[in-house]
Amino acid sequence: MKYNIENPATKAGLYTLALRWVIGWTYFSAFWRRLILENKLIPDEAGYIGEKFNHFLPNALGIKPIIEYLVSNPDALLYSMISFTIIEAIVGLFIILGLFTRLMSIGVMMLASGILLGSGWLGTTCLDEWQIGVLGIAGGFAIFLSGSGKYSLDQYLINKKFSFSNKKWFSILASGNLPINKINRFVLIISIGIIGLTLYTNQYFHGGVFGKLHNKSVKPKVEISNVYIENSKLNFQLFRVEGADVYGSFLIGIQLLDDQNRIIKELNQNDLSKFPIQHISNHYVSKIKPGKHSLVLPLGAKADLFIELSETEIKQIQSIKLIDISGIEWTEKINSKQ
Repeated sequence: MKYNIENPATKAGLYTLALRWVIGWTYFSAFWRRLILENKLIPDEAGYIGEKFNHFLPNALGIKPIIEYLVSNPDALLYSMISFTIIEAIVGLFIILGLFTRLMSIGVMMLASGILLGSGWLGTTCLDEWQIGVLGIAGGFAIFLSGSGKYSLDQYLINKKFSFSNKKWFSILASGNLPINKINRFVLIISIGIIGLTLYTNQYFHGGVFGKLHNKSVKPKVEISNVYIENSKLNFQLFRVEGADVYGSFLIGIQLLDDQNRIIKELNQNDLSKFPIQHISNHYVSKIKPGKHSLVLPLGAKADLFIELSETEIKQIQSIKLIDISGIEWTEKINSKQ
C-alpha cells in the first residue's frame, strides 16, 4: 500500500519516530561502547562487562539464581555477555531502522525487564537503573502498538508492495494495522500490568510508594558469615551487598576482639594492602583483593578468607570487626573453635 499520511497506523508510527530512534540507540550503543569504542568483553582486563553484571547480584529481583550461576562460571558468563551484546546490537539497530519493528519492540521490553529486575536497585543519586528499566518497558510497548511510519524499512517494504508485506504475520511482527481484536481492552490490560510492575518494583527496591525511602547504593555494606577457627586459622566469608557499584568498599582495619571487646589481634591499613592473595578464595568474577592502600571489596564480590593465629590468640578471640575507610564498622561473633 502506498504511503498515506492519513492512515492511522502510519501516523502512529510517525509520531513515535523520536522515541524509536532514542530507544534504538540506547540498546545499540551498548554494543558500540563495548566493542567499537573500547573492548569490554575481555575477562582479564579492567572494565570487563562481566564484573558490572556481578554488581547486580546482591539485590536482584527474581533472577538472582541466574546471575549467581553466570558470575560463578566465567566461561558461561563470557558467552552470555557476548550473546547479550549481539542481541542488543540487533534489537537497537533494527529499531532505529524500523525493520520488523514490533518484533524488536518485544526485544526492547525483554531487555528492559532484565535491567529492571537485575539492577533496578542501583543508582547513587537517582533511581537510575530502575528508571531505565520501567521506561524501556513502557517505551517498547508504545512502539509495539504504533509500529513504524514513513521513515522506516517496514514502510519501504509496504510501499514496494512485496507480497509478504500484506500478510497478517508481517503486521504482527513489523508495522501496519495491528490485527488484534478488542484493542482497547488489550492496551488497558497491558498498561495496567506495566504500571503495576512499575509501582511494585519502585516500592520493592526503594520504598518509593509508601513507607521510608531507602537507597542501597549510597553506603557500603559487607556481610560477614561462616566465622570459625580451625587448624590455627580464623576462617570467615565476606560478601559486599550494598553501596555504589563504581568503586569498592575499602577495608582499612580488621580487629579480632575478646569477650570484652578488647583488641587481641589487628590488621591495619598497611597490613591489608599486603594481605596474602593465597589467603583469599573468591567465588565470583568480581574479586576481593588487596589494593594500594587497603583491602578492596567490589560490589557483589564474595570470598572466603583466613587469618593465621597463635594458640594464645585462639583462646581469647570471640569476634571479628571490619573497619571501612568511611568509618562504617561491621562485627560478627565467632561461631565455633575446632
